Amino acid sequence: MNDQEVGEYWNRNAPAWTTLARAGYDVYRNYLNTPAFFAWLPPVAGLAGLDIGCGEGYNTRLLARQGAHVTALDIAPAFVEAAQQAEATEPLGIRYLVGSAAALPFADASFDFAVSFMCLMDVPDPPLALREAFRVLKPGGFLQFSISHPCFTTPHRRNLRDAQGQPYAVEVGGYFEYQHGQPEEWIFHAAPAQEQARHAPFRVPVFNLIMSQWVNAIVAAGFQLEAMQEPCPTEEQMTQHPFLRKARVVPYFLHLRCRKPSA
Repeated sequence: MNDQEVGEYWNRNAPAWTTLARAGYDVYRNYLNTPAFFAWLPPVAGLAGLDIGCGEGYNTRLLARQGAHVTALDIAPAFVEAAQQAEATEPLGIRYLVGSAAALPFADASFDFAVSFMCLMDVPDPPLALREAFRVLKPGGFLQFSISHPCFTTPHRRNLRDAQGQPYAVEVGGYFEYQHGQPEEWIFHAAPAQEQARHAPFRVPVFNLIMSQWVNAIVAAGFQLEAMQEPCPTEEQMTQHPFLRKARVVPYFLHLRCRKPSA
């Protein structure tokens, strides 16, 4: 499966995804993953930044509000159209383009930094996407990205619950079994049943790299791996949003920041 074929899947997902996400049902993004990502992000005010795989632009808009001069792209035209509509409603100076992470339509050394929110694990060739990000960054620039945690997002996964129905462990398997774009169906479980019934499940092609492949791809692209974090909900977050409790058992997400050497 190539990136354009993957883009067709996401273009079909985009209308339902945009509707449900903007209604507040992407709770892991809104209340755990994105807050942790931005709390960890270096200062970006006044810098030229690229958002790779921007979707409908939720995180892109947060990035622009931090004072960055943002360009964003996504392979799905329907996502880009939704993001452009939001920009027209509330102008933040964001430029949105249709494009592929595998062939970024920018000159070498165009950006001070790049981000990618939950995108790179969904592209057919993550090492190529990392090389492209490296190419368009200025020396000394950084790439910070989030992905599904490779150790716990595996071909076999099952939540284990105690007698009270509380999650206490996750059963995983097939860690080394690479999936070549087999589509996985799911929808935001926080959405009420009537909302879920109004939309077809998302169909998402799966390309699962193991942890060592991610690290080796970062290094092979020329980056220096600077830091990693695994967001974990606090007691306060779980009290406010009980749905997050499962993400306290094992990490759902992995954040990595890497930097292009100055010399």
